[in-house]
Amino acid sequence: MGTVSHDAINQFKALMDQVEEPLKRAYQTVHQGYHAETLARFLKAREWNVIKAHKMLVDCLHWRVQNEIDNILTKPIIPTDLYRAVRDSQLIGMSGYSREGLPVFAHGVGLSTFDKASVHYYVQSHIQINEYRDRIVLPTASKKYGRPITTCVKVLDMTGLKLSALNQIKLMTIISTIDDMNYPEKTNTYYIVNAPYIFSACWKVVKPLLQERTRKKVQVLSGNGRDELLKIMDAASLPHFCKREGSGSSRHSGYANDNCFSLDHPFHQQLYNYIKQQSLVSEPTQPIKQGSVHVDLPEPAAEGTEIVKTIESEMHKFENGNGLSGSLDGLKINDDSDYRTTHCP
Repeated sequence: MGTVSHDAINQFKALMDQVEEPLKRAYQTVHQGYHAETLARFLKAREWNVIKAHKMLVDCLHWRVQNEIDNILTKPIIPTDLYRAVRDSQLIGMSGYSREGLPVFAHGVGLSTFDKASVHYYVQSHIQINEYRDRIVLPTASKKYGRPITTCVKVLDMTGLKLSALNQIKLMTIISTIDDMNYPEKTNTYYIVNAPYIFSACWKVVKPLLQERTRKKVQVLSGNGRDELLKIMDAASLPHFCKREGSGSSRHSGYANDNCFSLDHPFHQQLYNYIKQQSLVSEPTQPIKQGSVHVDLPEPAAEGTEIVKTIESEMHKFENGNGLSGSLDGLKINDDSDYRTTHCP
């Protein structure tokens, strides 16, 4: 880190010392003892502008306080069958670590359907995985490797990506915006694998819209990416959809313990058990409440809106070029009224 970076972090620290007490408590949960690294992440997200980075972090802390994010790991999604349905339709998991000690998170972008529960359950689940990563996984890795590890690697599987993805684009934009605003610069590299033609067509027009620092993080790999990924991680840490040449992906692999998307995978078992245990610690005499946690859903930034419109436009071209009929306008994410689940007030 150069002199300019150190000066910016010191200025940022001085500003954070002045925030009110509830925000200071929320900030402790965010930084987990890694002050400089946390401030650097927000500075990077705002091109090292201290004033803009400070506003971003303070807005993040207000969001955390207003939505009680510090308590979200005490709110399990129950019953278990509902949580299993969320896991089977929001494909995300942790498959291992890179050789540098960075957690490897896998996302089944193409096969995620987001159609088994309400929007709020999917948002809650995503934030819980973020919080578990930041409070448990990354600090544990930092202790193991003897240095601060504050970012992860993501492998995005595009198997099954098709025009029906427009059904989920609004929800995916909400989740992406939550990450951009409140969990900036947590991903070291995005590896895209099993990319079909429709992804290649969209990527070609979306890539120029991305900020340069984001573009540099994205690597589109050939096939399932196995050979390239083995350069940065051991075979045991490969996501299941990368383990065999030509195997592609599957929502369900032959072995549940191998499929990092499955609730039966060790990562999800540890995460779910941790949340249930924390619920008992926080309210030992109360039964676990059913219902989703309702988090304020953000409006996407101008850049995000432009990217979404570009993707929709490109997919419409693809649709028309393939002679498909039916308008995709007016597609909406399902809200809570579409599901027979009980929600907290």
